[in-house]
Amino acid sequence: MGGIICAETLTKTYGSLTAVDSISFSVQQGEMFGFLGPNGAGKTTIMRMIQCISPKTSGSLSVFDLDVTTHPREIKGKLGVLPQETNLDPDFTCFENLTNYARYFEIPKREAANRAEDLLSFVQLEEKRDVPIEKLSGGMKRRLLLARALINNPELLILDEPTIGLDPQGRHLIWEKLKSLQASGNTIVLTTHYLEEAERLCNRLVIMEGGKILVEGSPQDLISKYVGADILEVEHSRPVIDCLDTMPVRYEIFGDIVQVHTDKPREIAKELFERCNPGRVYARQATLEDVFLKLTGRILRE
Repeated sequence: MGGIICAETLTKTYGSLTAVDSISFSVQQGEMFGFLGPNGAGKTTIMRMIQCISPKTSGSLSVFDLDVTTHPREIKGKLGVLPQETNLDPDFTCFENLTNYARYFEIPKREAANRAEDLLSFVQLEEKRDVPIEKLSGGMKRRLLLARALINNPELLILDEPTIGLDPQGRHLIWEKLKSLQASGNTIVLTTHYLEEAERLCNRLVIMEGGKILVEGSPQDLISKYVGADILEVEHSRPVIDCLDTMPVRYEIFGDIVQVHTDKPREIAKELFERCNPGRVYARQATLEDVFLKLTGRILRE
C-alpha cells in the first residue's frame, strides 16, 4: 500500500469492545487526509495508535516505514500533535509554552526561542507573546496549540478536531494556516466533526462508523458517486412521492423533506412544478453532509 502511514487490518479492542475493526488505509506524502464519523466511530483511537500512545491489538501499522510497536521514539520525534483537549500549561505565557515544549525535543534554547517567535507570528499571536494562557480566547488557544505542534518542524501533523469550539472567523483562520502548511509540503491527518471542514481541506478521507471504514475517497468523488452533483429539496407529501415515483430520479426522505438527487436540477425542477404541485422547491449543490446522511442515516454531531 505504501505511504507516510500504512495500516493493514488494524484492530484495537478494549475487553469485549472493538473500537477499531480490521481497517486498512494509507496516507501519502503531502496529503491532507481526514477521518470522519460520529462519536465512538474509532477516529481518536486511530490517532492515538498513530501517535504510539495506544498499542494496537492486531494487524499492522507503520509510520515513516517504522513499526509503531518497535520504533515509537523515532516516530514521535517526527510528529506534531494538536490534541482535541486544550492542555497548555497555565503557569506559562504563550512564548514560554512553546519554548518549554521545545525541550522535549532537545531543541537548543536559542533555536527554540527563534522558532517560538516565528510560530507566534505564523498563527497571528505575536501581540500575545507574554500573555498568560488564562487571558486567551478559545480561538487563540487553538492557534497556540497549532504553533506548539509545529515547534519540532514535524514531518507529519496529527490534528484531532483542530477547530472544535471555534467561531466561523477562528475556524477560517485555522483552515488558512493548514492550507499554508500543506502547500509547504507537510502531510496532515485530521479528525473532524465539521463536514464542511473536511470537504474544504481534505484531499482524501474515510467515513467511519462502529470502528469500520464505510467509504474512502476524495470529497468530490464521494459526493459524485453517492448523491450526484445537485440536490432539490421538496416538502414531503404523499402526492409528491407518488409523482416522483413516475420520474427517472433518485430521492431520499428525511422527515418532512424529500431530497431529489440529480445532475440536471433545472430540468427536474421544471418537471416537478409542472407535474407534482410540490409547493416550494429548493436547489443546492450536493455536499459531504449529504453523503454522510445517505451512508449512516444520521447527522454528524459533536
